Amino acid sequence: MARKPIEPKAVVPLGDCAAYIEFADKLDLEVNAFVQQLAATLQARAKPWMRDVVPALGGIALHYDPDHPDVHGDALEAAAILVQECMKQDAAAEEAPARTVEVPVCYEREFAPDIEEVARQVKLELEQIGRIHAAGEYRVLMIGFAPGHAYMSGLDAKLAVPRRATPRALVAPGAVAIANEQTVVYPYAISGGWSVIGRTPVAVFDVAREPPSLLAPGDRVRFRAITAEEFMALKK
Repeated sequence: MARKPIEPKAVVPLGDCAAYIEFADKLDLEVNAFVQQLAATLQARAKPWMRDVVPALGGIALHYDPDHPDVHGDALEAAAILVQECMKQDAAAEEAPARTVEVPVCYEREFAPDIEEVARQVKLELEQIGRIHAAGEYRVLMIGFAPGHAYMSGLDAKLAVPRRATPRALVAPGAVAIANEQTVVYPYAISGGWSVIGRTPVAVFDVAREPPSLLAPGDRVRFRAITAEEFMALKK
C-alpha cells in the first residue's frame, strides 16, 4: 500500500525571527529523510531574507529576517509559501547520494565507562558490545542539543538500553554513547545522560574547521574499532 504524501502538520512561529514547519511529532525515518532533502532544497534557494535552515527529526526551523522587504510584512506566511514551493520541486527530484563518514572508536574500558553496565543490561559479553556497535550502518537524523551533536539511527536492537538514571555533568569530548535505538558522539565536554561505550580521537566539532561539524544531517556513518594505542596515535 502506497504511503500518503508527506504534508506539513503545522507552521508555528519560533519567536519573531523563525518558523517551525512540522511534518511529524515523533521519529519517522521516511519523514526524516524527506525533511533533510527539503532542507537542502530550501538552502539551495538562498532567499535573501533567509538566515538559516535547520532540519530536525520531524520538521524544519526556517530562520528569517522579519523586516526584509521581500517578505511583505509577513515573514511567517512567506516561509510557509517557500516550503510549499520547495516541496513541489522535491517531488520531481531524485534524492542526492549520501556521504559516508568513517569514525574510529576505541571500545576499551578506559574509554568506555558504561560498557560493563550495558553488557549486564543486554546480557552480552563485554567484547560483543563494541563489535555489534561497529558493525552497524548509521544515518545522521539531525544535529541538535549542542553544535556538532549528531543523533544517529541504526543501532542494533540488541544494544538498546534506556538513558542513564543519573546524567553526567560532563561527558568527555568524542565519547560514543547509546540510548534506546540511537547513538551519538559528544562533540566536546558537555553534560549527557546516554551510556558511553567508547570514544573517538577524532574532533567531531572544531570551530577552526570549515565546516566545523564533522557530521551533517543525512550522512551515513560507519564506526571502526581501534585499540588504545591507535587512539593515542590518532589523538596527537
